[in-house]
Amino acid sequence: MFKILKQSIRTGIVTNSFPAVIGDPPDGFRGKPIIDYARCTACDKCAEACPTTAITVEAKAPAESNQKILSLNYGDCIFCGECEVACPEAIRLTEDFQLATTEKSELLSQACFKESKTGYFEFSEVVAQAPPAQQSAEEIGAALKEKIDKLFGRSLHIREVDAGSCNGCEVEITALSNPVYDIERFGIHFVASPRHADMLLVTGPVTRNMEIALRQTYEATPGPKIVVAVGACAIGGGIFGKSYASCGGVDTVVPVDVYIPGCPPRPEALLHGILLAIDRYPADRLSTEE
Repeated sequence: MFKILKQSIRTGIVTNSFPAVIGDPPDGFRGKPIIDYARCTACDKCAEACPTTAITVEAKAPAESNQKILSLNYGDCIFCGECEVACPEAIRLTEDFQLATTEKSELLSQACFKESKTGYFEFSEVVAQAPPAQQSAEEIGAALKEKIDKLFGRSLHIREVDAGSCNGCEVEITALSNPVYDIERFGIHFVASPRHADMLLVTGPVTRNMEIALRQTYEATPGPKIVVAVGACAIGGGIFGKSYASCGGVDTVVPVDVYIPGCPPRPEALLHGILLAIDRYPADRLSTEE
């Protein structure tokens, strides 16, 4: 007992300061891929290398065969880096990880390319930019700190639902309870029963065997409730896709309020998504608890 106490005093505080201070990811971290459209020629190399078809290159329309649309869906992206390997001149993986959004459409980035006189395709215009432009890390941290001060005077209870994942996301979710991330400092607790939950944190593609269980869990959760889809599999099926054994993303079974991209998302990305979800928590629920 005294040895443990002595070791704890010697170690000191290890909990990070997120979201007030957003630290740099560790070396080798693979975050949001970015395409340099000025160097891109819509050559299909990245699309062919992508294992989840998160990147596609298609003709704009039959009548406009001299134009191509390059699409990058961050919801389907597993951040494997194969696109960067296939085309290092135009694609690079960054350290950005705060990609959570309340709208699935905001995870899609598109650009139009037109065929030049030389026969190559050149960048024309950005059709859709995703995720939406974010503030600097310090500004984001300050905004989230203000959000916490405003909304976390109450406790939030989360029920985690594994709808068929590989358990990669579960490892990161478990890390939220360790001394480094200490999610309970925000008044957030994980519960065993959906009847005690305010939020459902769902991972994995929804397997056919878990479809009914997920529906029943959703129905058992008292309203108003928030549903968060964690990881590429929960957003669109990931590498498993949609098949005889999988329904695909969580939103094919129950409504989803927030999407957190990643494979798996790191703990800070999960915290960012949970805070974003709490910002959407119905005002009438907050008012009844004040």
